[in-house]
Amino acid sequence: MPGFQVLYQAAALCLTYPDDDFRARLPLLREAAPQLRAFTDHAAVTPQGELQAHYVEVFDFRNRHSLYLSWWTDGDTRRRGMSLVRFKELYRAHGLEFTGEELPDFLPAVLEFVSRTGDTGMLTEHRAALDQLRSRLTAFGTPYARVLDAVCATLPPAPTGDRP
Repeated sequence: MPGFQVLYQAAALCLTYPDDDFRARLPLLREAAPQLRAFTDHAAVTPQGELQAHYVEVFDFRNRHSLYLSWWTDGDTRRRGMSLVRFKELYRAHGLEFTGEELPDFLPAVLEFVSRTGDTGMLTEHRAALDQLRSRLTAFGTPYARVLDAVCATLPPAPTGDRP
């Protein structure tokens, strides 16, 4: 995973709600992670309100584009609770405590975790889900698909027949 820490951190920031802090970080993100330039260039020329409305349309109104990894494997079932516990246990095993407002399987949180620890296990385990999300974002025609393209390019392919 050498050299991907910056990409994972930048991708985490690109997949969070595009607030004023995001806008201020765009030049740094563009330079630090050239793999994300298709997205960062789009974000830089898109008016803030339009970018925010698009984020909400893509990620907040549709489970079809869920950024919660366990949703892809467990849906809204009881099993999902155990999956969320596994994410928290993984963070603790690396000396980190998950205290975010989001659930621990929120893709930006997982990407930040990977950027800090180098442990790509959860990304690799959820590779089929990432591919499914990437495919749906591409079909929807959103620039967020380019962020998933860059992340998936760093991971081994999902095993054949592995579907979320």
